[in-house]
Amino acid sequence: MEGSRVDGFGVAVCGEDLEPVGLARMTHAIDGVIFDLGGVVVDWNPRHLYRKVFDGDEGAMEHFLAEVCTGAWNEQQDAGRSLAEATAERVAAFPELETEIRAFYGRWIEMVAGRVAGTAEIMRRLQARGVKLYALSNWSAETFPLVEHRFEEFRLFEHMFLSGHYGMAKPEARFYEAALAKIPLARERLVFIDDNAVNVAAAAQIGLRSLAFTDAARLSADLRTFGLDF
Repeated sequence: MEGSRVDGFGVAVCGEDLEPVGLARMTHAIDGVIFDLGGVVVDWNPRHLYRKVFDGDEGAMEHFLAEVCTGAWNEQQDAGRSLAEATAERVAAFPELETEIRAFYGRWIEMVAGRVAGTAEIMRRLQARGVKLYALSNWSAETFPLVEHRFEEFRLFEHMFLSGHYGMAKPEARFYEAALAKIPLARERLVFIDDNAVNVAAAAQIGLRSLAFTDAARLSADLRTFGLDF
């Protein structure tokens, strides 16, 4: 599979053609679909905030996100480290950027632009056909309450598995396995969707048929290749 290139925050930055992982091995009907949240259901991107913080200076913004408040740093909070501890560590390392650093979680909600177009409609159509829906997402337990009741489509999920509640995160195999242990469907009857090619590949490694998300139209077509008629 040609995976999409993603930045340090798991945000796709190019649009290569992506093939469903595991299509050749398809022998079972699909009874459940596991969705990533950020970048698939919710339009979350730190650039939505930092374009304002840096007054549209794309170079300064990208340097900050690559060298200061990085994707790898944010992933530690997704996996359970406290926001206060993480912020204090960055401020100590870059005191001249204290205001910008504190904005990351102090103004975190401004990173959420709304819904990813079309995904909620796909979810509703799947559910109407009796397909069970689940979420498996790298998300801090401290920031999720800010959006928990903002998106009505979250109520479509049978269960939401958030990394911040488990102290582990994708692409760790144990996070996928922890979710699968609570989903009452065989993994052969599930499809996993994520916008991060690394997470898609990790899911495939443990036997989950997987799709790399680019947009809702492509997702709808890809799901049909797995035999889902909706």
